[in-house]
Amino acid sequence: MQKQTNRKNEHVSLSENFYTQGDSSFKDVHFVHHSFPTIDVADVDLTSQLGDLEFSLPFFINAMTGGSEWTGKLNQKLAILARETGLAIASGSISAALKNPDLADSYSIIRKENPNGLVFANLGAGHGAENVKRAIDLIDADAIQIHLNAPQEVVMPEGDREFSNWIENIQEIVDKVEQPLIVKEVGFGMSRETVRLLEEIGVQYIDISGKGGTNFAQIENFRRQENKLDDLESWGQSTTVSLLEAMEVKKKSEIISSGGIRSAQDIVKSLALGASLVGVSSEFMHLIIKDLDAAIQQVEQWKLELERTMTLLASKNIADLRKTDLIIRGESAEWANLRGIDLKSYAKRSE
Repeated sequence: MQKQTNRKNEHVSLSENFYTQGDSSFKDVHFVHHSFPTIDVADVDLTSQLGDLEFSLPFFINAMTGGSEWTGKLNQKLAILARETGLAIASGSISAALKNPDLADSYSIIRKENPNGLVFANLGAGHGAENVKRAIDLIDADAIQIHLNAPQEVVMPEGDREFSNWIENIQEIVDKVEQPLIVKEVGFGMSRETVRLLEEIGVQYIDISGKGGTNFAQIENFRRQENKLDDLESWGQSTTVSLLEAMEVKKKSEIISSGGIRSAQDIVKSLALGASLVGVSSEFMHLIIKDLDAAIQQVEQWKLELERTMTLLASKNIADLRKTDLIIRGESAEWANLRGIDLKSYAKRSE
């Protein structure tokens, strides 16, 4: 147990140490300014929806931690942040508590502090439906996130090495678990091939979680004592690229954007690129470690900035943002051009 809790603590500590090294791909995305907004700030509606799940704001506290005494205290602060702001919140992977019930409190504190809010449980794709049901019951979760983290696992010294059952497990969860299922990456992004496959097996909610925030390959490589895997630290696609990829093929699914979201502008650009909801992780962890009140104030500031930005874009709601004109440049444009994604259509959507 000690080894497991130490790893959970290391993950948070190293994520905080590497916090300033994030590189947002949203710098490649630019809105076209039109001089007449045509709406008032009071007209803006920030609510969002995934199926029957209703969100008062179009962003939430995404999965981060749990599994030790210290991370349990961090989850308590994150839950208070969720309760005081109305944000939904996801737990970190609950697998540690399934193996050792003594660690359950570090996750269940989320529901204890936030009894009426939207709470998501989280497990890896190596788990089947029965473990998912146990994780949901542990925190009385409204939905379940299943994370995909193959690059992290292959770099992690004690990580999994078997991935052939992941698709089968997810299919079983789709078939046997009643709560909504979100399948998410952990900062390595998704290709359109992945999004298409998830839709084919019945997944309705997909979190593309691209590069730009916490780099778990970097974290696990730092933890390795020998046989370093430096080149894998650059593995994967950015959040912007992953959104562009997803929009090429998605049909019935709803896309969640996460990975390096650190500002209101990152949120509104994600929504304009087609996301229905935006997950924020390291930014909130960075804030609550320092000052919980500052984190609460940050949410209110983002709400204000979202309202103002959407007004400038003549967007009364999230659906309207998908009609705004976007210029996509830099590495994101280079990737899109090589993958045959038509960026000119984004530049003249308002027509």
